[in-house]
Amino acid sequence: MIRSLRLSLLAAALSLLLPAGPAFADAGFDRWLAAQWPAAQAMGISRATFERETAGLEPDFSLPDLALSGKPKAPDRQAEFVQTPAAYVSDKAIATYAARGRKLAAQYRTQLAALERQFGVPGPILLAIWARETSYGGAKLSHDALRVLATQAYVGRRKEEFRAEFLAALKILDEGHVTRAGMKSSWAGAMGLTQFLPTGYLAYGVDLDGDGTANIWSDVPEALAATASLLKEKGWQSGKRWAYEITVPQGFDCTLAEPEVQLPIGEWLKRGVKIADGRRVPPSALKDEASIIMPAGPYGPTFLTPANYFVLKSYNFADLYVLYVGHLADRIEDDRPFAHDWEQIALVKTRDLEFMQKVLTREGFYADKVDGKAGMKTRAALGAYQKANGLAVDCWPDAAVLAHMKKGG
Repeated sequence: MIRSLRLSLLAAALSLLLPAGPAFADAGFDRWLAAQWPAAQAMGISRATFERETAGLEPDFSLPDLALSGKPKAPDRQAEFVQTPAAYVSDKAIATYAARGRKLAAQYRTQLAALERQFGVPGPILLAIWARETSYGGAKLSHDALRVLATQAYVGRRKEEFRAEFLAALKILDEGHVTRAGMKSSWAGAMGLTQFLPTGYLAYGVDLDGDGTANIWSDVPEALAATASLLKEKGWQSGKRWAYEITVPQGFDCTLAEPEVQLPIGEWLKRGVKIADGRRVPPSALKDEASIIMPAGPYGPTFLTPANYFVLKSYNFADLYVLYVGHLADRIEDDRPFAHDWEQIALVKTRDLEFMQKVLTREGFYADKVDGKAGMKTRAALGAYQKANGLAVDCWPDAAVLAHMKKGG
C-alpha cells in the first residue's frame, strides 16, 4: 500500500516536469509528418534531410491564427488592420527610419545602384521595405521556421498553402542554403531581412557573390536583391512613381476611390485632381492608368495610384503597408511629410465591420469577402449605401452608418 502510494506520488511529480497540452505528443501530427515524405521525395529532397529535420519535430500550438478545435479565431494581429492610419504611418517613426535610411543609402550606394540597373527598382524602395519588415535587421526573429510552417500546415487556417511552404523549407535545408539553426522566422514563417516565405525565397532569391546561395538572412545586398527580383517579376515599372499625393475637387464622389476605377493620370488632372505634394507628373506618365485611394476617407491624405502602387501590394496586400513603404522611400530621398495630416479617427470593431459587410452584401453593394477590414472595396460600397439611403457620403465606416444598418435602414 505504501509502495503503491509512493509510486503514485512519483508519477504525479514526474507529470509536473513534462510539457502540458498537445504540444508534448501528438500522434496525428506524427502521421501527418510521415505522410509528407512522398511529396518531399518528388521535389528531390533526400531521405537523410527529411529524417534529420523532422526527427523530434513537434507542433507549436501557441502560434496565433491556428484552427484549433474548441478555440475561437484570435483577433487579427497584423498592424495594418488594427491601427489607424495616423498610428500606422506615424510621422515620428517615418522620420526616424528615413534618417537611418539615408545613412544606409550612402553605405550601400554602389550595390543599390547595381540593383536598380539590374531590376529597375530604386534603392529607397528596397530600403523602405527592409525597414518595415525587420527594422533594418533590428527585429530579431526567434521562431524555428520549419516548426512554424509544419504547425500551420497541420492545424493552420491555410493548410495547403503552408504545406507547400513546409516542403519548400525542407528543400532550402536540403540544398544547404542555410542551417536549421539559422532558419529563423516570424510567427507567420517569413524569413530573412526582408521577410520571404520559403517558396518566395526559392523563386526570387538572388546569388550576387556566386557562392551558390542567396543569403537573405545576413547579407544585406542579397536580401535586397531578392526583394527587387520579386518586384520586377510582379511588374515594377522602372522610372515610374509608386503614387502621388493629391487633392480632389469639391464634391468628388468617394465611391470612385477604388482600384477598378482607372483613368489616365492626365484625365484625372483634367477632372480637377491636383498634385498636392509638389511633385511634377512627367509628360511620359500622363497616359499611365491610375486609381484614386482615400485610406482614411475624408480624414487624411488622398493618393493617385499608378501600377507600381499595386506592385508593392504584391509584397503586402494592405494599403497602409504600401503607403508606409512608399512614403518612407520618398522621405529617404527628400525628407518632406505628407501635404495633408492624418486626422485622429476611431476604428470600428472587427465584428461591426463584418456586420456592415454582410448588410452591404445582402443589399447588393458589396461582392468581396467578409473579413472585418475596411478595404477600398468596402469603403466604396459604404459610399454607395450612404447614397442610396440619403446619408452623408464619406465612404467611411463610422458609428452613424453602423447605427443606420442596425435599425434596418
